[in-house]
Amino acid sequence: MPSNTHPEVEQLMIEAYRAMTPAQKLARVQALNETVMQLAAARLKKEYGPMPERELRLRLASLRFDRATMMRVFGWDPERHGR
Repeated sequence: MPSNTHPEVEQLMIEAYRAMTPAQKLARVQALNETVMQLAAARLKKEYGPMPERELRLRLASLRFDRATMMRVFGWDPERHGR
């Protein structure tokens, strides 16, 4: 896979990941997931403006789940309310 990371730096990163415990790796993944959610929330706030926390959570969920699931589980129609 092409990389824009210098090979020596990439090797250091690989070694660091290999030295991590499973708990450390899980913590890293959780932190990255949190960052992705924060970025998605920022995009939604920019697109739709300020909104109640529940609406933000529904819009975030609609980025992961299909329309039928959103309607069945949450009673939220992304096509009507927006993502």
